[in-house]
Amino acid sequence: MENMNYNLLLKQIESLTATESNLIANLANTTSILHDELKVLWTGFYFVENDELVLGPFQGPVACTRIGFGKGVCGKSWESEELVCVDDVHKFPGHIACSSRANSEIVIPIKKNGKVTLVLDIDSEDYARFNSNDISGLQAICSYLETII
Repeated sequence: MENMNYNLLLKQIESLTATESNLIANLANTTSILHDELKVLWTGFYFVENDELVLGPFQGPVACTRIGFGKGVCGKSWESEELVCVDDVHKFPGHIACSSRANSEIVIPIKKNGKVTLVLDIDSEDYARFNSNDISGLQAICSYLETII
């Protein structure tokens, strides 16, 4: 797959969210843009709620509703407060299979006041789907989202 133009995606997201104050609306539109442009299986957000991640706006097949702290790729990203990119989720210790069609995954934590408040989760049917361009581009989008949450 050719490298995605994340600068253009970020400009689209900024234009849709700049004048909207509702977080759910902004995350829903962000999810839609990313899902459509990346052509992946699943794109969505999970909110930190006490000791779990709770499903937020998403695009794709039915998803896990709650994920425990440190559990699966999403929980590990929340726990480490770091991006986690997995080329083959079937080899990831403790992977939570919300969809048997998912083969690779990237999760980026999003912080407010230095604390993870939600994570962006993207699953692909392709193995090793996410490259360095995706990592830096998605990190830039998540950095922007930190300014509007």
